[in-house]
Amino acid sequence: MGKGKRYDEPKLNMKKVFGVIITIAVIVMIIISIKKILKSEIAPVVEIKNKYYTVYSNGKWGVINSQGQEIIAAMKDEIIVVPNKEKAIFVSVYDVNEQTGEYKTSVMNEKNERLFTDYERVEVLENFDSKQNIWYENNILRVYKNGKYGLIDLEGNILLNCDYDEITTLKSVKENFIVKKDGKVGLVNSKGQEIIKIEYKEIKTLKEGYKNEYIIVDENDNSGVISTSGTIIVTPAYKEIKYLGNTETYAVMVDNVWTLIKKNGEVINNTYNYISAKGENVVVEKNGKYGIITTKGEEKVGLTYENLEYAFSVYYIAKQEGKTGIINIDNEVIIPFEYTNMYYVEDKSILVGDLTETETVIFDSNLAQKLKGIFVFEEEYIKARIDGQNKYYNYRFEEKSNRDLLTKNTLFVSEKNGKYGFVNVSGDVVVDYIYDDAKEQNEVGYSAVKKDGKWGCIDRAGKLILEPTVNLDSNLYTDFIGQWHLSNEGIYYTK
Repeated sequence: MGKGKRYDEPKLNMKKVFGVIITIAVIVMIIISIKKILKSEIAPVVEIKNKYYTVYSNGKWGVINSQGQEIIAAMKDEIIVVPNKEKAIFVSVYDVNEQTGEYKTSVMNEKNERLFTDYERVEVLENFDSKQNIWYENNILRVYKNGKYGLIDLEGNILLNCDYDEITTLKSVKENFIVKKDGKVGLVNSKGQEIIKIEYKEIKTLKEGYKNEYIIVDENDNSGVISTSGTIIVTPAYKEIKYLGNTETYAVMVDNVWTLIKKNGEVINNTYNYISAKGENVVVEKNGKYGIITTKGEEKVGLTYENLEYAFSVYYIAKQEGKTGIINIDNEVIIPFEYTNMYYVEDKSILVGDLTETETVIFDSNLAQKLKGIFVFEEEYIKARIDGQNKYYNYRFEEKSNRDLLTKNTLFVSEKNGKYGFVNVSGDVVVDYIYDDAKEQNEVGYSAVKKDGKWGCIDRAGKLILEPTVNLDSNLYTDFIGQWHLSNEGIYYTK
């Protein structure tokens, strides 16, 4: 009997078999490698707009871009101001005569071309608040021609003709400007529209940053309140006036004593040296002691505290025997008097209390203690140093990694054995742990690194741009753009 045909077939070619196996293995390895590469990709590509910054070097002023390149070489004797760092408009002053106060100005673009030459002078409008934060109106310039002032935008469009004797900013208020003509002042907005007629001796803010109502002062130095619609809310009749959180009740000074009045002038109370308020309750002071009354003049908290400030809701920051704590409107102690300082961050709904110079406590809006350590408050997150470790939290007090929070960054600070390096979005080490300290990437992608007491800089890819050679021990700020570091004043970069 025959064996059958299948026994007559040739034997397997083992070389081909091994070849197929190796080919499959290579394909699998390639797929795995591609997945790994995709997984460890540094970060989604984020376009960084070119920005511009004032620099100072060897006694001269210039402008750099986001890459640290000199757009206007540092050769000017006077500061060059960049009113809007996203636009290539640079304003400089020159030929300053300190004896007469006379000077000239020029406006340049990134090609060093002169702009707005129809005007004799073009100037930035500077402003500041009570915390001494300084800024420039970022889309408006003041112009001068034939002895009069006007306003233009950064494209050169006329907002106000040169018809005014003066144009100035209003402290702490953005985009509203005092204009003066024939010895009287009024108010215009950023579109050049008149919002308060030019008929007063002076216009002042009613509350820092508040834009709906203003204090007006008449020719007899009497103060009142006006709305931006032109409605007189309180007739000018008082030496000083304060906003109390509503348009029904105000604090006014009469014969050097603060008095509560209704907007029609009816007196509620007139016995205090100091008044501030929020809502229906008013902090008052007399003979160095603080308490709380209602806007109807009823006492809520006796004059017993060294200081009182409204925090939020029914809570007040109180000071007693040199220490600070929290009381409520019923004078109950909610947080003991254990702190050197306390303040409420309204837009984040958190209360911050300093126990010592190096230890701070954060409370939530229910006044529950959430964190204790050293903190840096950023716009979107809190950077914390707790028990010797760097941590990150959102404002819901959820602990996050810096990779979760800093979604535009390509690299992230990482700590290991007391040294700092940088990892990518997947946690892979890109810059080894060789630094004594490090800062997260700034808005244009540079990170400051510290070694042996000196600071340097790396770029978005982790490349060392500046060896750690800069001593910044006396600086409040640590920030780099290429080879340039932020000055101690915080308003320009230098080498």
